[in-house]
Amino acid sequence: MPTHVTEPHHGLGASAKEVAEHASSLVRLELELATLELKRKVIALGLGIAFGVVAAVFAVFGLGFAFATIAAALATFLSTWLALLIVTLGLFTLTGVLGLLAIGKIRKGTPPVPEQAIREARLTSDALKANGR
Repeated sequence: MPTHVTEPHHGLGASAKEVAEHASSLVRLELELATLELKRKVIALGLGIAFGVVAAVFAVFGLGFAFATIAAALATFLSTWLALLIVTLGLFTLTGVLGLLAIGKIRKGTPPVPEQAIREARLTSDALKANGR
């Protein structure tokens, strides 16, 4: 019958050292994996932001050409200066309306303090103090 040869038993200290080394290696590998993953995500995020900025620039130019097209269409039956003036006044009117809406929303949102949450916290605090009496 064949005999099974076993390695000599290590002491408790050697086993603890081996576990610590394995844990250290595992932590190092996990940190390396996290670093690689973060690099990949940061690169993807950077590319996404760059593509978005380029798309926004093209959209601004496209919007300009759209307004030029509107002015050119109006210029078919009006004089050119009048067509351009109408488009310009329309843009300034739209800008004014959007600006007024923005100011209203900004006033409504400032100061950015969660007033309702603070009020509820005070009511809860008062209720807890009252129950203690």
